[in-house]
Amino acid sequence: MLIFRQIDLHDSVRAIAIAVTFVLLVGVSGCATHAHQLEGIRDDYYSGHLDKSAKAIDQLLAKETKESDALKLDRAIVELTSGHPDRAEQTLRQVRDQLDYLEQKDAGEQALSMIRDDQSLSWSGEDYEKVLVRTFLAISNLMNGGDDAGAYALQVDEKQNQIIAKMEQKRRPEEAELDFKRIALGPYIHAAMTEERHSNYDDIERSRLKVVSWEEGFRDGKDDLQRARHGRHSEPGNGVVYLFCLVGRGPYKVEANELPTQVSMLIVDQILSEVLDQTLTPTIAPVKIPVVKPGRSVISNVGVIVDGEDIGTTATITNVSEFAVQQSEANRSEVLARAVVRRTLKKAAAYAVKSKVNAQSSPVADIALTVAGIAWEAAENADTRCWGLLPDQIQVLRIELPAGEHQFELKPLQGGKRVGQSEGLTVQVEDGRNTYLLATIPDTEFVGEVVTNFADRKTNVE
Repeated sequence: MLIFRQIDLHDSVRAIAIAVTFVLLVGVSGCATHAHQLEGIRDDYYSGHLDKSAKAIDQLLAKETKESDALKLDRAIVELTSGHPDRAEQTLRQVRDQLDYLEQKDAGEQALSMIRDDQSLSWSGEDYEKVLVRTFLAISNLMNGGDDAGAYALQVDEKQNQIIAKMEQKRRPEEAELDFKRIALGPYIHAAMTEERHSNYDDIERSRLKVVSWEEGFRDGKDDLQRARHGRHSEPGNGVVYLFCLVGRGPYKVEANELPTQVSMLIVDQILSEVLDQTLTPTIAPVKIPVVKPGRSVISNVGVIVDGEDIGTTATITNVSEFAVQQSEANRSEVLARAVVRRTLKKAAAYAVKSKVNAQSSPVADIALTVAGIAWEAAENADTRCWGLLPDQIQVLRIELPAGEHQFELKPLQGGKRVGQSEGLTVQVEDGRNTYLLATIPDTEFVGEVVTNFADRKTNVE
């Protein structure tokens, strides 16, 4: 009996030592998810407490973690909404360049992510975020002189083309043909800026055709196309005001338990064959993956009154939530496959360790290693890092007006009826030129400033 206890103790000590190693791995990966940290930031921003939201972001940025680039995108939105498009543009440009660089995979990080979870990877952004970075660069630059907005707008198309080409190459015969929704705001901005030069109307028409084709439901697309075909910016003595509105609370990532699909299991086989010399049977139990949750808009659009006269309402040119969900869904099988591979490798590692210490001869050792293995798997968190302060929709309205000062009133509408407080401002219109305005309305109240590329005076309208 004494000999049995000595062997049992010896095996147990070895098993506990190994279990401690597992626990250390668990401790590294079991931190609070980005989704949890983002809740307060979103609530503060959307309720108009921009300073509080910015402070919370800055506190997280000071920690210099691998979620910093995602947080910088949120910081850029706060800067833009607060009336600092120059700062927003600088931040967005920095993150755009970093995301482009991170499209090169790091083998060390990839291996580490299989031990912990995908949060150990540098955040490289979803495809939709890479496109929207360029979209908001164009918007920010419009509000800051507009010298580079046309180039940023062209980058929106270029990035979409790159992403679609990449996905087509990865598409398997058993998968349905890809049908990506494209962002029409890039060619819309490019056409608006080119139109102001009163030339190159063939180029303008091509951009307007893209808008009509990519966003078939855009109310004003056909009228814009006809104006381009007639080669006209505005009547003599008139200028044009473009109102952009960031409407609603945008999409964000949450953690979900998902069962592997047939397609994801095929991808799993390919991944395992590349990293292992032997064949393992992948787990088919539910695994944690990030899912993009669509946003929502309380209002339907924004009504515009100019000098006391109802002019019209904004129309949706980009449904950000719809675009984000669709683009993320296109990569879902691959994300799910990575989670299954990780779970399979962890189970294989735990089994190998138990075999090495001959855990079968010691019930204590077997239990210790089993518990450690379960804790190792349970510590996984889905990678919910994301751009959390996006709007649900981007809406626009083009208004042609006589040159001079005009009194604007912007009113949030739901079903044609005003809800919430209106926002008033004085807008300067120049002959043959464009004036750009940007308003943010997450719910029924405007937040931050109505940003413009011209100096303005802002007052509240009861």
